[in-house]
Formats: sequence, C-alpha cells, structure tokens
Amino acid sequence: MSLAMFARVTFYPTLVYNILMEKISSRNWYDRIDETVILGALPFRSMTKQLIAEENVQAVVSMNEDYELRLFSNEKEWNKNNIEFLQLSVTDIFESPSQEKLYHGVNFINKFRDANTLNNSINSDKSYYPKSVYVHCKAGRTRSATLVGCYLMMVR
Repeated sequence: MSLAMFARVTFYPTLVYNILMEKISSRNWYDRIDETVILGALPFRSMTKQLIAEENVQAVVSMNEDYELRLFSNEKEWNKNNIEFLQLSVTDIFESPSQEKLYHGVNFINKFRDANTLNNSINSDKSYYPKSVYVHCKAGRTRSATLVGCYLMMVR
C-alpha cells in the first residue's frame, strides 16, 4: 500500500479520534495565534457562520488534499460567503509542506496582516475588529502548524 493510500484510508478514523479528543480533553478545535491568524482543525460546514461572525474570518488556508475537503468546508463553500480560500495540498502523516508552499501561504496570510496594520493605524479608537485567516489541516497539529510556525518566524 502506498503512503498516500494509507493517509486516505486512515483519514476518517483519525478525524473521529480528533473529534473525540476535543470532547474529552482540553484540546480546542481552534485557537487564535495572534490578531490575524487562527490555527485549527478541519472546519465543518456548520462552523462557517460562527467563524465569520465571531472571529471575523476573511480567508482560509487549507493544507488538506481534495478528498479531505470533499464533504467539509471546501473552496466552493467559503466562496459562497465571500471568503478568500487558498489550498496548499499536502499528504497527511508522511509529507511536510514544501518551502514553496510555505512561502506562498505566509505571503497570503501577510496580505491580511498588512491590511490589519493599516486599518489599525487609521482606526485609533481600537474598536476595530481585525480580519482573520483560519489556517487548518485535519487536526491543526502538523501541516497547518508548520505553516503558522513559518508565519510567526517571518513576522517576529
């Protein structure tokens, strides 16, 4: 069995594990990293409105492969809500994001960070609510965390 096929076969069992761990442990489905970035697990369609309303998500970076998004929040779903979407497909478990994908992802996030910085300097009363980018893979612990780590290294 190829590594990509193994990742496919284990997708649903490990997704169920992630859901269970979120319910029985202190693990959150997503966490705010800074004023721009939220790092999380695969967002379900039922979470779309909440992420937009409560977190002001204006963009999504998915580190998932197409089959992982098919039944969940995919590009079409986000675009219906005027949310920018970037997919940087990386095979789960056995692959890490390439330098090119990481660079592309950081640049995408920085568009929103730069807009927040500009808006923050214009809106001095601090009532401004920043635009957020939701970065995810299946569990929010490997592929997406790698991208967010690179983003933090670039901005800090």
